[in-house]
Amino acid sequence: MDYQKLPKVELHRHLEGSLRLATMLDIARAHGITVPTNTTRRSIRCHLRHLVQVQNGEPFTYQNFLAKFTTLRMFYRSPEVIDRITREAIEDAVKDNVRYLELRFTPVALSRADRVGAAQRFPMGEVMDWVCESAQQAAGEFGIMVRLLASVNRHESLELAEQVAWLAADRIEKGLVGLDLAGNEAEFPLQPFTGIFHEARQAGLRITVHAGEWAGAASVRSALEEMQAERIGHGVCILEDQSVVALARERGATFDVCLTSNYQSGVVASLEAHPLLKMLEAGLNVTLATDDPGISQITLGDEYRQACETLGMTRQVLHERILAAARAAFLSDEERAGLVNRLKKEIWTPKEFV
Repeated sequence: MDYQKLPKVELHRHLEGSLRLATMLDIARAHGITVPTNTTRRSIRCHLRHLVQVQNGEPFTYQNFLAKFTTLRMFYRSPEVIDRITREAIEDAVKDNVRYLELRFTPVALSRADRVGAAQRFPMGEVMDWVCESAQQAAGEFGIMVRLLASVNRHESLELAEQVAWLAADRIEKGLVGLDLAGNEAEFPLQPFTGIFHEARQAGLRITVHAGEWAGAASVRSALEEMQAERIGHGVCILEDQSVVALARERGATFDVCLTSNYQSGVVASLEAHPLLKMLEAGLNVTLATDDPGISQITLGDEYRQACETLGMTRQVLHERILAAARAAFLSDEERAGLVNRLKKEIWTPKEFV
């Protein structure tokens, strides 16, 4: 099967984890960012790759995975940079034949470009406008449906989370349709954020939560019961507790599963050991996504290939998961139905994909 040709739906892609290496080198030259090496350009590129992309031989742990963002935060230096990385993330999705993309971004991160000894700060509302405007322009130019989600991190303050939530609610008409809780769930619980997320839902934002990735099934239960999340980012630890599996089925929750990311961040011991098929056998609504394609050096087509050729997912099930992702999109009922119908017409033309 030609996985690149398949029409795709991507529900879980972080803007900050989607930067091109060449773009980062351009930004470094333009803004005087010093990559800590004093050798050749080729060596600089190689060294930067090790700082921002997961490499073979590195420890596959969440600490190592999250550490890549420390370097990435050096690069959000101007409105022009944010415009460029947003546009390129969407362009890369189009090259992979993604028909609908939900691109999540962290306003706090983009508003604070780390410098040596200080941080350059932009107003978060302006940053969110820059991303919204760039995404709308790129979507129109490239012919793709794009919606945006604002992420808040568990380790950051409630004041910042509340600010992001209300700024996002003011931009629903600009395509910013959801609020996401992300970050280190192993060390930071979600309970302090529940009030903010309930108010965000009432304001019209859709809710998704990273859970069951680096913490156990109880984290998924909290996301479903306390946050009332519609979608769960990752959630692969849910099988530890069948009562939580039953709860997720009852709630109709969708799981955005990211195979390569789950392996590289130490959630699973190997790709072959990933519980994706067991989640499907348990009746869970699972979709496939990339998480951070720049950090993991992958495309969504690569994830489809891993699901089929490494885990043994059939073509029929893969097609069903693409449609499941479309049905879980944070769109209006009319937009969602239109997306599903268009995908059905494309997917079931078998000769195009053999």
